[in-house]
Amino acid sequence: MDLGDVPARRQNVPDEVGRQCQKIFQDFLNEFKDEDGEVKYLEPIKELTNIERSTLEVSFEDLEKYNQMLSTTVIEEYYRVYPFLCTAIANLVKDRAAPVNPGSHKESRQFYVSLIDVPTRHKLRELTTAKIGTLIRISGQVVRTHPVHPELVYGNFLCLDCNTTIQKVEQQFKFTLPTICTNPVCTNRRRFMLDCDKSEFVDFQKVRIQETQEELPRGCIPRSLEIILRAEAVETVQAGDRYDFTGTLIVVPDVGALAVPGAKADTGSRHKKGEQDEGVRGLKALGVRDLNYRMAFLACSVTNTNSRFGGIDSGLEEISPEMMKNHMPADEWNKIYDMSKDKKLYQNIVSSLFPAIHGNDEVKKGVVLMLFGGVPKTTTEGTTLRGDINICIVGDPSTAKSQLLKQVAEITPRAIYTSGKASSAAGLTAAVVRDEESQDFVIEAGALMLADNGICCIDEFDKMDPKDQVAIHEAMEQQTISIAKAGVRATLNARTSILAAANPMGGRYDRSKSLQQNVHLTAPIMSRFDLFFILVDECNEIVDNAIAKKIVDLHSNNLVTIETIYTQQEVLRYINFARHFKPQINAGAGELLINTYTDMRQREGRGGGKSTWRVTVRQLESLVRLSEALAKLECQDEVTENHVKEARRLLSKSIVRVEQPDIEFEEDHAMNGDHVQDAIEDALNGDHNATNGDASEVDEEAAQPKKKMTMSYEEYKNLTNMLVIYMRNEESQLESEGEMKEGIKKDEVVAWYLDKVQDQIDTEEELMDRKGVIEKVLDRLIYTDRILIPISSNKKVLVDREEDPNPTLVVHPNYIIE
Repeated sequence: MDLGDVPARRQNVPDEVGRQCQKIFQDFLNEFKDEDGEVKYLEPIKELTNIERSTLEVSFEDLEKYNQMLSTTVIEEYYRVYPFLCTAIANLVKDRAAPVNPGSHKESRQFYVSLIDVPTRHKLRELTTAKIGTLIRISGQVVRTHPVHPELVYGNFLCLDCNTTIQKVEQQFKFTLPTICTNPVCTNRRRFMLDCDKSEFVDFQKVRIQETQEELPRGCIPRSLEIILRAEAVETVQAGDRYDFTGTLIVVPDVGALAVPGAKADTGSRHKKGEQDEGVRGLKALGVRDLNYRMAFLACSVTNTNSRFGGIDSGLEEISPEMMKNHMPADEWNKIYDMSKDKKLYQNIVSSLFPAIHGNDEVKKGVVLMLFGGVPKTTTEGTTLRGDINICIVGDPSTAKSQLLKQVAEITPRAIYTSGKASSAAGLTAAVVRDEESQDFVIEAGALMLADNGICCIDEFDKMDPKDQVAIHEAMEQQTISIAKAGVRATLNARTSILAAANPMGGRYDRSKSLQQNVHLTAPIMSRFDLFFILVDECNEIVDNAIAKKIVDLHSNNLVTIETIYTQQEVLRYINFARHFKPQINAGAGELLINTYTDMRQREGRGGGKSTWRVTVRQLESLVRLSEALAKLECQDEVTENHVKEARRLLSKSIVRVEQPDIEFEEDHAMNGDHVQDAIEDALNGDHNATNGDASEVDEEAAQPKKKMTMSYEEYKNLTNMLVIYMRNEESQLESEGEMKEGIKKDEVVAWYLDKVQDQIDTEEELMDRKGVIEKVLDRLIYTDRILIPISSNKKVLVDREEDPNPTLVVHPNYIIE
């Protein structure tokens, strides 16, 4: 049977069920009244006279209250009765609504019905052939949107043989010609021309949705389904959002698999192309092309899934807290008001969001501020300043980094969790792919686009390829993704916060190195993070006991005993409300911000501490964003000095400067044994009648030099630089004088140092202590750090300190003074 026969037969055979549904539905629109006693759908029908409106939104609950039989028929035979429901709306518009332009062709307009509040929701995996043609509601995450195209719904054709016009030819999801000319004399079946002026078109858009992570069975990849949107439903969805689609499952022909019409049949064998005398094999080779079918979803209405908590709407900037209060129940508003008056709200939210993770309070506070975010701004030149806060967590294994990321991804409505090594540049930003049917290039959203106005959690951030890290430079600071591929040039929004977790190189964090030496990250990436938290797995009996107890309780299901101040739903509701505040910086806070930034820059210039990266204007902007997030947390319209102080404290706690451990020198009895023995002899000679108590004092005095064999990292570094500068100056001076002497004796370096510090020495004991310290430092520089090279008298490099107690020292040529 040719598909073109279907429209003609529908015109000849009346559908009594459809006509009866049309009559009852028309009566429903005329008679159904709301709680105030007024006809509910009279005003919406009058609005359809506007040329831009063509869809009437009808609640399925109202339909069910009016007539149970009608609602059941619509559920079971939706695709069959849908045209009759649209005809009922068109009849009402003709009867009850006065036309805006009396001369317009009102009868040529098409009207559509949009059913909402359908009770049951189905998953994508539950869509089988039994659901075809029925009214269902599905939900999923939009991953791809196609451009809007005009779709031919009813075509007017002109017969090229007798010039007869064939009207209202329904299109079967592909270009459908009339079966035969309506002129009884003419027998034309193929020669028709489309009259575009009198045909009816409608806006058509195709989107692709995907299963959400919660609905995905284990061991399966997410399934996807194409959604067809028409009329006013087009351009209502954005990639990354989760929506409910109400409509029906349909079967459409796979037009893309068809060959070009009129193409010649392949007479050759597909098995042995070299032998042309094999004859013709298969029906396909005879010119009979198979038409394959696939399932799609024809949607009549689109609603945001949990619009209050399910992400941030596109009109976020236009929503004020007063508007949210008007749309909020009284009990929810009272709870938010009580939370805003809580003196310990900051700490209570931290403990309520992460009850299963012990410790790491500073990291949790930073994550909470990231959920609130700062205030995005646009300068007079049109430059956008981001308000989202980026955080990177660097730590040893088993410090709950991934646990924290998973928790944030679960509690945040628009959050994407991904791993660094398993993500490519296109998967993070956007990919340009070719459409299967139209062969046009379309953009498929990546993780950062899907997390727009949300949070993108990237685990194993240090395992990413450098080229993939470069791809997110623009997204992290400018919050846009620019694409110029395959003729597609676009700038896409990626207004997302990035929460990254990374492991240090070598598996453990080395305190003796800077943060940049510990993490395999480039300087541009590091400067784009507002907060850097370093988690070091240290042995602490109290902390280890508390963590072990927490883990055992977790495995024993005893966590119900943990009392949280607020539920997770209450915290999310409060965050969604507080994000709409836009606090401004007052004069006092602005002055404190300037002074804080100046102090940070001066401290950087003086070289106080081992810097992880240079303090730039981005750190000042980080302070501003953190201060604004703290003001949002308290639902205030002004950033005060207290907010700036807390932001400064959090920024300092995020280890902008890594503290280096103290330098502990090796105990060498050969070096300081004489000194200790002299101290013991002096003590004994001082009192020959020493008692047991005196002997213990002697032991303490003898142990004192060992206690002094510890030096802070800064002192050690300054002393090293001073020795290296002196030795290099001496070497250059000897070369200029033409002497062939290589290096300086160790005793000469010790004597030079003691001469430099003689003003600070008062007693002989202090002199001996300083001598022991400088000898220990030189030993560490020679045999541990390898900064100084020891050379014997026969110009041989020494390996052991026992070979020559007074070697000639040369500075390593590759050493750079920091």
